[in-house]
Formats: sequence, C-alpha cells, structure tokens
Amino acid sequence: MKFTAKQIADLLGGQIEGKPDVEISKLAKIEEGEPGSISFLANPLYTQYLYTSKASLIIISSNFKLTAPVTATLIRVPSPENAFAKLLEMYNQIKLNKTGISKMAFISEKAQVGANIYAGEFAVIGDNVRIGNNVKIYPQVYVGDNVVIGDDTTLFAGVKIYSDCVIGNRCIIHSGAVIGSDGFRFAPQNDHKTVPQIGNVIIEDDVEIGANCAIDRATLGSTILRKGVKFDNLIHIAHNVEIGENTYIAAANVIAGSTKVGKNCMFSGHVGIVGHLQIADNTMLAAGAGISKSITTPGQTWMGSPAFEAGKYRKSFVYFRNLPNLADRIDTLEKKGNIQE
Repeated sequence: MKFTAKQIADLLGGQIEGKPDVEISKLAKIEEGEPGSISFLANPLYTQYLYTSKASLIIISSNFKLTAPVTATLIRVPSPENAFAKLLEMYNQIKLNKTGISKMAFISEKAQVGANIYAGEFAVIGDNVRIGNNVKIYPQVYVGDNVVIGDDTTLFAGVKIYSDCVIGNRCIIHSGAVIGSDGFRFAPQNDHKTVPQIGNVIIEDDVEIGANCAIDRATLGSTILRKGVKFDNLIHIAHNVEIGENTYIAAANVIAGSTKVGKNCMFSGHVGIVGHLQIADNTMLAAGAGISKSITTPGQTWMGSPAFEAGKYRKSFVYFRNLPNLADRIDTLEKKGNIQE
C-alpha cells in the first residue's frame, strides 16, 4: 500500500518541506533508508544520516535546523518519535487486518461468534464458546469449551486456551502461549497423585501476553491478570496468582502459586517469587531478584537473591565484592599470629 507525503503529513499534523506527492510504501531506519521508504530522526547521534539517507520521506523535529542540503522530503512535527510510533501502529493495523473464516477452521455449532471475526486454518473453537466482535484467531489456535473472548482481541498462531477461561476486550496473546494449563500440585501423602485443578484463568481488558508464556488455572477460583497487565515472553504464572492492574513483567519471570502482585509494578527479567506472598503496589524488582518474603511497603525497589531493599543492597554490595580481599587479610593476620582461633 502506498501513501503520499501529504497524506502522511495530514495524518500526523506535520508541515511538509519538499515534494508533497512523493510516495512511500515501507518503513525503514534512517541509516538504512532507500527510495520509497519513510524514516525519522529523533536521536541526535543519527543526525549525520539525515544528509546521506536515501529514504524518500523523513520525519524530523519542528525546531531542527538543517546544516546541509537534504534530498528527502521532510515532515516537521513536535515529536518525531511519537509521530513514527503512530505510523507503526497504523502500519500494524493494516498488516494485521485479517477477516473471514477459513474453510479449514473448525467452529462448534454450539459456539457464539461475533461480527467481523477472523479464524485461520486449523483454528479450533469448542462447545459453548462466546467470541466477541472483531476478534482475530490465527491458524492453529485452540479455544476450549466454555471460553469467553471479548471484543477486538487477537490470538496469534498456536495459542492454546483451555476450557472455562475468560479473556477480556482488546487483549493480545502471542504465539505459543498456553492459558489455563493445570497448576503444579501433587499430594505426597496420597500416593503422589495430582491434585485436580478445577478453577480457571481470568484475563481482564487490554492485557498483552508475550510468546510462550504459561498461565496456570486455579485449583479453585481463578488465576487473574487485571486490566492493562503487560507480559514479555517466557513467563510462568502459577495457580491462583493475581497480577494487579498495569503491572509490567519482563522475560523469564516465575511467580509461584497464590502470590498476589499489586498495581503498577515493574519486574525486570529472570525474577523468581515464591508462593503465598503479597507484593505491594508500585514495587520494582531488579533483574534476577529472588523474592522469598512479602513486600508490604509500596514503591520500593528490591535487588539480589534472596532480595532486599535496593538501598541496603547497594551498601552491602560494597562488602560483597571485597570479601576475597578481606579473607586474604584475615589469612595473613592468622599466619602472623595476630589472630587466634
């Protein structure tokens, strides 16, 4: 699909310098621009490429002053980064705007399907499923019996949603994610039999789940991801966990059963949290943190494994890194007879 510089400028509310009828059909980094592409300049470190880029159209700041001739047509906007992000969103909407139900998809006669949905090849939708409007279900997605999916939600290829789970509006679930698999519970006193998991998973509105995440169903009740939660790839959420609104979790996090995470938290990669804890609102966890006790004070940052409050951790780290030197000094003093065992 092609757009003219004028169409782009009108969309972004920008001012054109150059040819308003120049056409673009793709996006590119400014250092890799080529004819027919559009790029942007936001970072001053890339200023040199403005004068050498072969891109046909470049978005720059309204107050940027040129120091040499530019071959590309320019669009001036208050924030080039925000403007380009808007273009990326538009591009993505066009690219992912799939409709229609494939002849090779299976939809149960007992399912209720909303308007304007897309169901790709080998998608399977079970009995008593309720699907809202404008839902996109990519190839090889499995939606189990009694699942509810809200409007404008996208399930990318290979997503598996077990029975009885509830997915809200405008959610995005990426390939390989499994929603509603059994929690990890066994009864050693009863011949190590698996404890049945008869609850479900509830995912509220505007949640995004990355590729290959596993969200376990509750033993009883629900595992819950509240509104606006954002997950990176490769995250495991165990049975009966609750994640508060607008919490962001990076890759390789593991949260054990029945832990409750507050609102607006941010967890870096490879964090581990044991079960049955409370994590306060606005908590930040550094990469690799191991959380073994509840965090009850909102707004703290924790580091280390086992983790403790970041200010204390940084002070303690001065001693951690000097332990070899301290040990050598003690050995030297012992040899000199200044220290007795």
